[in-house]
Amino acid sequence: MNNREFISECENKLKDKFSYVDDIAYFNQQKVLNAFSEQRIALRHFGSTTGYGYDDEGRDCLGKLYAQVFGAESGIVSPHIVSGTHALTVALFGLLRPNDTLLCISGMPYDTLRGVIFGENNGSLKDFGIDFDYCDLSDGEFDCESINSKLDDKVKVVYIQRSRGYELRDALSCKQIGDICKFIRSRGFNGCIFVDNCYGEFVEKYEPTDFGADIIVGSLIKNAGGGLAPNGGYICGKSEYIDLIGRRLTAPSIGLEVGSYSGGYQSFYQGLFMAPHTVAQAVKSSLLIGQAMSELGFKNYPSIEKTPYDITRAIEFGNKDKMLDFIREVQYASPIDSYVTCEPWDMPGYDDKIIMAAGTFVSGSSIELSADGPVKPPYIAYFQGGLTYEHGKYALERILNKLIK
Repeated sequence: MNNREFISECENKLKDKFSYVDDIAYFNQQKVLNAFSEQRIALRHFGSTTGYGYDDEGRDCLGKLYAQVFGAESGIVSPHIVSGTHALTVALFGLLRPNDTLLCISGMPYDTLRGVIFGENNGSLKDFGIDFDYCDLSDGEFDCESINSKLDDKVKVVYIQRSRGYELRDALSCKQIGDICKFIRSRGFNGCIFVDNCYGEFVEKYEPTDFGADIIVGSLIKNAGGGLAPNGGYICGKSEYIDLIGRRLTAPSIGLEVGSYSGGYQSFYQGLFMAPHTVAQAVKSSLLIGQAMSELGFKNYPSIEKTPYDITRAIEFGNKDKMLDFIREVQYASPIDSYVTCEPWDMPGYDDKIIMAAGTFVSGSSIELSADGPVKPPYIAYFQGGLTYEHGKYALERILNKLIK
């Protein structure tokens, strides 16, 4: 059997899963279109503004649109947010005060956020007298006993990371998040339940805010931007918390009344419109890669038998050269910088050398086909994105040609 026949065989085995993904995409597309209609989005909302940006309709309506789509009261959507980590940082600094505790209940947070939380003398939460604690997951589930033991009066924000980061676990489903929200409330907690929603938007029919989360945060160069947003991030949730966060985004005295953008907002609106379809393409690409790698004997997270709850897939190679070959082939299959050979390097904010394939139209966009990972045993490649399923399929063919000689 040649590689194309092998890929076709994998596709045949995935027909039911692909149909399930298409159903979710259609549901979410309807949800987005209904929000566009109810918010009366018009061409004037695409226009650019300068200076202070008072009465910037494009900015204000974009926040309302995201809030409706994500089942939230209010929303901030800003091109001035530089990354998912920045969005999370702004939100946490808006909500927490000295002597408060941030409790993460999904294990240690992603590498780039650790310096934000407990970095030394770098302007971190710790530097401002904010404490941090965490509870590990137990076999991929929330550890209710451990959480209950750490929920005290000092805990003001309970933090959940939906995606796996560089951990070997499955992404968390909205149902899991909803169940733990109910448990936390049953213990008398009346603070903010906060979800890092990166990589999870539109993978399911609903979002964590539909299941009891107070705040969700994400990057526009991941799922929510649909591959068209050139930068930015979003923060959606309860109005009382969005107001506090808005005063940290700009200044306490002006909050969300200001903020211009001379580039215009069309790509942000159009990106949200495209997001349900684009995310479905990425999930299908992930499933195809997962099916093929599983049949070749490589362990997947999530396993190919499970429903994915985000667009990322971890593939354990147990071999440095195979991991590097996999990631480099993703780069060689990219539309941009396809001639570049990726090398591991000391990327800012990470604990180990990282190799990253991202030949993307938007620099660093991980809704576009990309792969990365820390170069250390057991040599795991983290694969995500794909604006089109066909791109993912082409990358897989190249990967197979390299791995199977």
